Amino acid sequence: MTRYVLRRLVQIVITFFLFQTLTFFLLYAQPGDIANQYLLNPNLPPDAAERLRQELGLDKPPHLQYIQYMKNFLTGNLGVSFTNYPRPVIDIIKERLPRTLVLFFTATIISFYVGFALGKVLAWRRGGLFEYGVTVVGVTLYTVFTPWFALMMIWLFAYKLNLFPTGKFVTPTLWQNAPVDANTVFGRMIYTGILGSVVAFVVYLLVRRLPPPTRNMSGILAVLAGLLGMVIPWVQSPLARYAVDILWHMVLPILTLTLISFAGTMLLTRNSLLETMREDFILAARAKGLPEKVVRDKHAARTALLPVVTSLVFSLAFAIDGGVITETMFSWPGMGLTLLNAVVQEDIPLAMGAFSFTGILALLAHLAADLLYAYLDPRIRYS
Repeated sequence: MTRYVLRRLVQIVITFFLFQTLTFFLLYAQPGDIANQYLLNPNLPPDAAERLRQELGLDKPPHLQYIQYMKNFLTGNLGVSFTNYPRPVIDIIKERLPRTLVLFFTATIISFYVGFALGKVLAWRRGGLFEYGVTVVGVTLYTVFTPWFALMMIWLFAYKLNLFPTGKFVTPTLWQNAPVDANTVFGRMIYTGILGSVVAFVVYLLVRRLPPPTRNMSGILAVLAGLLGMVIPWVQSPLARYAVDILWHMVLPILTLTLISFAGTMLLTRNSLLETMREDFILAARAKGLPEKVVRDKHAARTALLPVVTSLVFSLAFAIDGGVITETMFSWPGMGLTLLNAVVQEDIPLAMGAFSFTGILALLAHLAADLLYAYLDPRIRYS
């Protein structure tokens, strides 16, 4: 296993280098540059654009710019954003990457859980009215035009019912006299979420060791313990109302993403489970007289998880570029919207920084999927 991981890491480094090279020259091939955006200002002298190109290093040939960028990248310097000058790219990514990861990680986990649970039921009880109804609804949501569906969600829940805000990250009027900025509160919310997840995981492991009547409720008890672990630190906090405001803005994008995504996991789980149910070890488990729930959850579902987990890992890895549409529709200031604006405004350092994180997450996701395969299926071994 160690040799396999080392070999894959070398492959990841080579692939990432090729990805960086191709991305840089594709971005550079765009017509014009950032300096052209300032030519419309009549107060600038004629030589201002050329001087700006020299300051930003755009007057050098493409290959020299590429070599300089790679040298800086290897030292952890992603450059300075053209559109947010003189703010470093790494600072912008540190601010906006957590917003995208939290939004999409939450939506992906919820849609994965819902889709996997429904997929098991559809595979085990196929042919009924419930299967047809859920499948039609799921496929309709999965194939719907995302921008239109997001607009309909905003129109219904934000405009007509006035249950949620139409977009953005916070309510400006609430934060005018806030003692801290939104990034500080959001950072504390992330730490609280991690704490709640750890508590839920520990409770789940402990409850699983108890006798069967209590053990069957392990999932529910773990979720309740995790929620308490996330809520208790905010009960007496003066920043609680600001955290609630951020959560209020997150509900509608997460709901939209969940409704669009759960059907993919559901259908993949159903098909994978139907194939697994034909295996010999399922017949052997039934021949031993095991209950159908045990055969389904302990034997069939674990093997059926292989393609589903792969889909889950890859969906998390592509959260940045996948968030372009959703973040644009809800004006969510994350990496997706940042990447779109950077490409449109020809901000090459910022676009390269966003693409770099996408590439790193995607490559690591492939490695994580391979390792999870070996964990979930004892028949798989790497050398």
